[in-house]
Amino acid sequence: MTDDERVRDLQRKLYRKAKEEESYRFYVLYDKLSVPYVLREAYSRVKANHGAPGTDGVTFKDLEAEGEAEFLETIRKELVERSYRPSAVKRVMIPKPNGKMRPLGIPTIKDRVVQMACKMIIEPIFEADFQDSSYGFRPKRSAKDAVREIKENLNAGRERVYDADLSSYLDTPSYCTPFHESVSKRGI
Repeated sequence: MTDDERVRDLQRKLYRKAKEEESYRFYVLYDKLSVPYVLREAYSRVKANHGAPGTDGVTFKDLEAEGEAEFLETIRKELVERSYRPSAVKRVMIPKPNGKMRPLGIPTIKDRVVQMACKMIIEPIFEADFQDSSYGFRPKRSAKDAVREIKENLNAGRERVYDADLSSYLDTPSYCTPFHESVSKRGI
């Protein structure tokens, strides 16, 4: 089995458990972050994005010269020993189509790998709770899918459309709530 297949198998198990037992609480997920195949797959997915280096200036080329396995083992040890601490995020401003600028945070590759591992573990649990009509920032869903569903509903005689303008919503302080205020019903 490849790392990708093993991760997908783990995700299917987490999703099924979450879907079948709505009140189930996932209390022990942290240990999954340090599983070697999870870290290798997280690294592979992060690398596929071809991102820029963070505040440490380390590139994928640098990591491969030093050894990808050693890099991942360092992360694994820090996670197991609970000594991992994220680095500062590099802030750059990028232009928007309307001429304004938007801030972009660029974490280090190390932090992106840990974030990806975390995403791969918790995403299937949250997916089990989302409504089928939800499309924003969901795997294998897009704005085109949402538009298609709206058209299907209109063709079926449903005429009410709810619209929300979320322009610049992610740029506002109200979006940034403390973690303890945004914990899901599953206790994650």
